[in-house]
Amino acid sequence: MSQPLSDAQIPERTDADAPRSLRIRWVLVALLVIGGVVNYLDRSNLSVANTTVAKEFDLSSTQMGLLLAAFAWPYALANLPAGYLVDRFGPKRMYAWAAALWSLVSMLSATASSYGFMYAARVALGVAEAPFFTASLKVNQRWFAQHERALPISIVNTGSQIANAIAPPLLTTLMLLLGWRGMFVTIGALGVVLVLVWLRVYRDPTLREQAAVMGEASATPAPEAEAKAGWGQLFRQRNTYFMVLGAFGIFYTVWVYLTWLPSYLETSRGFSLTATGWLASLPFLCGIAGVLFGGFLSGRLIARGVSAVTSRKIPIAGGAALAAAAVLPVAYVESTPLAMVLLSVGYFAAQVPIGCLWTLASDVAEPHQVASLGAIQNFGGFLGATLAPIVTGSILDATGGSYNLVFLVGGVLLLVGGSSYLFFVKDRRAPKESLT
Repeated sequence: MSQPLSDAQIPERTDADAPRSLRIRWVLVALLVIGGVVNYLDRSNLSVANTTVAKEFDLSSTQMGLLLAAFAWPYALANLPAGYLVDRFGPKRMYAWAAALWSLVSMLSATASSYGFMYAARVALGVAEAPFFTASLKVNQRWFAQHERALPISIVNTGSQIANAIAPPLLTTLMLLLGWRGMFVTIGALGVVLVLVWLRVYRDPTLREQAAVMGEASATPAPEAEAKAGWGQLFRQRNTYFMVLGAFGIFYTVWVYLTWLPSYLETSRGFSLTATGWLASLPFLCGIAGVLFGGFLSGRLIARGVSAVTSRKIPIAGGAALAAAAVLPVAYVESTPLAMVLLSVGYFAAQVPIGCLWTLASDVAEPHQVASLGAIQNFGGFLGATLAPIVTGSILDATGGSYNLVFLVGGVLLLVGGSSYLFFVKDRRAPKESLT
């Protein structure tokens, strides 16, 4: 891993040097987008194979809900140490280890012959994937100034939405050609290629590059200095808990989409497996636009003089409110085209906050705690993600397959999440001092 140079080692910089050397940061953003695609394809493969795996292992909706949640709860818990480890060891090593492990687990999942083995594999996948977004946030914090961060972090988050959009048709096609086991192996192999490219390309910025990024004479602390501080104090701050609650509410509904949308289209709307593969991609395509719009809106607000924290909260709360307004009526709509419009608008709006959530962590945390706060927030989000498939499966078994209550719960939690950010998350730092 490239180490920052000391001041004595830095040659005098010309005005043309910085733009050339800083071009790599957009290459890194592109790699993170690709990483997000691969990461989410590994998460999505079981959702696409939902009905096929349920038939093979003779699972009820509740059992399938537990299996779909087997990724989310260990992912939530693993985010807590993952954030600290990314702050401690840097994004290069942690991301490489994570991608290598999740790829191996994905390929091993193809050998599952029982419900128990598949459950254990999904747990391992959740642990392995935990460092990805915290590592991405750390890369963003090191390579971009505060006023620039909303766009690149939103672009990085489009990787997951691209994967969600292409997963239904791509994974359905792979499953029809290779079976669900062959699909798991193929996606796992993509991760191995990703690791090799990442190790070859990534480096940390030098002090000169950090200074150029920040527009200052001095740079942010080097990784060695950042590693000395812990993150325990974050649990003594009000912002942390309201960010956890807010992420919980928003992620819950996002994961209802991710885990049960294909099944909903098959069982409630009567589509075939092939048609479901294409139709399920429509809301996720809208999600790509939602993430980018959130980053764009946040950047425009900052350009107009709005504070960084408020510029993140407006897209977060506004997106959550719009998503709730779209999701709540789905349960009462008879028209399938109208239901698809509402589902697409709902997912677009639910993704508007996502990039801003991560950027907000870099706005209210000190540099050495950015990944840690982002990880704690993501922990809260994935508590919601854990409950979403379990609660949904239980509701379906209890109501004979009706999704009415599913959409009602999702809409209410979106409002709770948006309100938590809007009214309770504030910039509580004293100028140029640590959070108190």
